[in-house]
Amino acid sequence: MSVAYAGLLFGLSLGASLVGGLLGMAGGVLIVPALTMLGIDIRTAVAASIVSVIASSCASAAPLLRTQLTNVRLALVLELATTLGAVSGVFLTGLLPTSLLFFVFAAILVVSAKQMLARRLDAASQEEPVPGEWGTVLRLHGRYVDPSTGVDVGYVVRRLPTAMALMYAAGIVSALLGIGSGVLKIPAMDTALRLPLKVSSATSNFMIGVTAAASAGAYFMRGDIHPEIAAPVALGSVAGALLGARLFIAVSNERLRLLFVAILGLLAVQMTLQGLGIHLLGAMH
Repeated sequence: MSVAYAGLLFGLSLGASLVGGLLGMAGGVLIVPALTMLGIDIRTAVAASIVSVIASSCASAAPLLRTQLTNVRLALVLELATTLGAVSGVFLTGLLPTSLLFFVFAAILVVSAKQMLARRLDAASQEEPVPGEWGTVLRLHGRYVDPSTGVDVGYVVRRLPTAMALMYAAGIVSALLGIGSGVLKIPAMDTALRLPLKVSSATSNFMIGVTAAASAGAYFMRGDIHPEIAAPVALGSVAGALLGARLFIAVSNERLRLLFVAILGLLAVQMTLQGLGIHLLGAMH
């Protein structure tokens, strides 16, 4: 592989992870389409993306933890279901044709965008904690000071069993598509748990590295991880995630939501075209 090609991979993953970090979902959702547009096989792209998700999650977790936007207790509870889903997804990978993976990816993006848009005008949960509910028993409720407005925001975690089921599905998607599962985790927490968007995004970012690690070993054993591709992608992802996390802290919830919906819509179109065998860019090696 030439230095120029490695630099291209670095630059693409940096840009993808910057946008992903800004949305709190790492760059996997953008890296997979970008790599496939370069002519890289989707399974190799998914494996490289899994590695980059681990790297970018570790890089951006620290600044988000300092803002108290990340709900660590909630992340640990939800991660139980997501990790189990990731392990389940690994066993499905070899059974699904490549074209089907593109269509599955596109369908998930459309559903996620619809969920996010539906909550555009909704306020974050202002309900009082209910004694005996899982959120109260496990002490999952929280509060934070929004860095972009200086307003103190409190929130209550409700409907935890529904969220756990969605997290299991998100884990399966993560293993199949290498997208870090943030593309489903954020809408799930935003709609099922009705958390503030910044809390959903920051908590998802904290979780995605663990989810990706659960399936990375299987990809390595199958030989899908190619160091000459995964290494520059991972390095670019770390740099992009650090920049994206700093922008994420400063941007308002409403702008984040609109950007999230726009990105998901564009990606759904791209992956549908890929599934139909229509490549917007010619293969490059």
